[in-house]
Amino acid sequence: MNWKMIWRIIAYTLLIEAALMVPALLISIGYHEMTVVYAYLATLAVIGVVAGLLLLVTKNARKGFYARDGLVTAGFTWLAMSMLGCLPFWFSREIPSYVDCLFEMVSGFTTTGSSILTDVEAMSKGLIWWRSFSHWVGGMGVLVFLMAIVPLGGKNSGFTLHILRAESPGPSVGKMTPRMKQTASILYKIYFGLTVINIVLLMVGGMDWFESCCHAFGTAGTGGFGIKADSFASYSPYLQNVTTIFMLLFSVNFSIYYLLLLRKFTDVIRDEELRAFVLIVLGSIIALVFCVRPLYGTLEETIRHSAFTVSTIISTTGYATTDFNLWPAFAKAILLILMCIGACAGSTGGGIKVIRVVLLGKIFRRNLHQSQHPDEVSAIRVNDKRIDEQVVRNTTAYLIIYVAIAVISFLLVSLDGFDVETNLSAVFATFNNIGPGLGAVGPVSNFAAYSDFAKLVMTFDMLAGRLEIYPIIVILSRRTWARTR
Repeated sequence: MNWKMIWRIIAYTLLIEAALMVPALLISIGYHEMTVVYAYLATLAVIGVVAGLLLLVTKNARKGFYARDGLVTAGFTWLAMSMLGCLPFWFSREIPSYVDCLFEMVSGFTTTGSSILTDVEAMSKGLIWWRSFSHWVGGMGVLVFLMAIVPLGGKNSGFTLHILRAESPGPSVGKMTPRMKQTASILYKIYFGLTVINIVLLMVGGMDWFESCCHAFGTAGTGGFGIKADSFASYSPYLQNVTTIFMLLFSVNFSIYYLLLLRKFTDVIRDEELRAFVLIVLGSIIALVFCVRPLYGTLEETIRHSAFTVSTIISTTGYATTDFNLWPAFAKAILLILMCIGACAGSTGGGIKVIRVVLLGKIFRRNLHQSQHPDEVSAIRVNDKRIDEQVVRNTTAYLIIYVAIAVISFLLVSLDGFDVETNLSAVFATFNNIGPGLGAVGPVSNFAAYSDFAKLVMTFDMLAGRLEIYPIIVILSRRTWARTR
């Protein structure tokens, strides 16, 4: 392992985290929240010391970088960011428990939106901003941002592709352009542009600049930290509809927007993952409208709540306009399935990803066909392109590991004694980076009642879910720590 280069990249990332924390500090100064100001200053000092020491001891780091290095870098970077990024909550004592601070920060960076706060409206403005902004930071990935602005390595050094593969969601990562640095830059330009448009439309609907920014950060990162106790329930239908649309927009693979910019409309229409995503969304909305129609006064209200809820769950955002915990069992079953499916690969959403569902369907169909025609060799194709067999094997392996982690987490969390619906949905909500679950962790509740042990299990789940499992598993592997070169 090239440990020196790994720690050096982590140091650069921590410096970026410190810079991204400055707006929250300025907001705290503007609102005269002096306790929070001191908390931020103390945090910036700690980050500065840690990053400075890492840069000092890695001064002569060599350039060689491999796939496993990329996985380890992603895993440790997100751990370091979360462990230091939660310090403002702890230093200010607005969240007294460090485990709770870590849970909240990991939930922010992984764009999960699960919270331990019982009264979010009582939190200082500067901390609310950082809490919401963490969604935007984690949505596209801070390492992708690092690649877009910092020249980490020279030609063939292997940094960009291995890091992008480790941090980006989906079974495979492709290039929009020949240069990965340029690809990262394009991704962030699209991300930033959509966020700005979202902010403007929210302000048109009557939100002030602070609310618009916080909600747009949560929508863009598909995170869902609300700044009100009722999330989106008290906002106007216009604001709810705007957010519904943007949650879906941020659930789509960002390469689709790049294709639109290139005017390759035929490629967009033929994209199998996009078509499957649209069908799942429309089918789920129609099913929910029929199921929950008796609960609402008008058809418009029924469609609005159904569309918002489908969007918030499949995008893994986690905002809420209604307490879907009170919906019939069939409706809640649909939501649990959407929690697992999640958004598209290459988006800011979580879950298994729609493309993996498509691939698993094609794998099943091929296996069924080969059982009847054992001598026939057939390839799996998506968008008329042959899928490498390694990707097929990785998809199957991912599903096996996914189920194993979900089952083990469910068993461990169940030690706290909550009912099965609560525990199962809590694991799904954190592992798939959704936010709210069902039962005692529904959209009008929180995760505060769980023990520190259960919160740490779900913290692991959030990180594993956001990083597609492998980076977190790799850093726990004995082989990672062996001196292989």
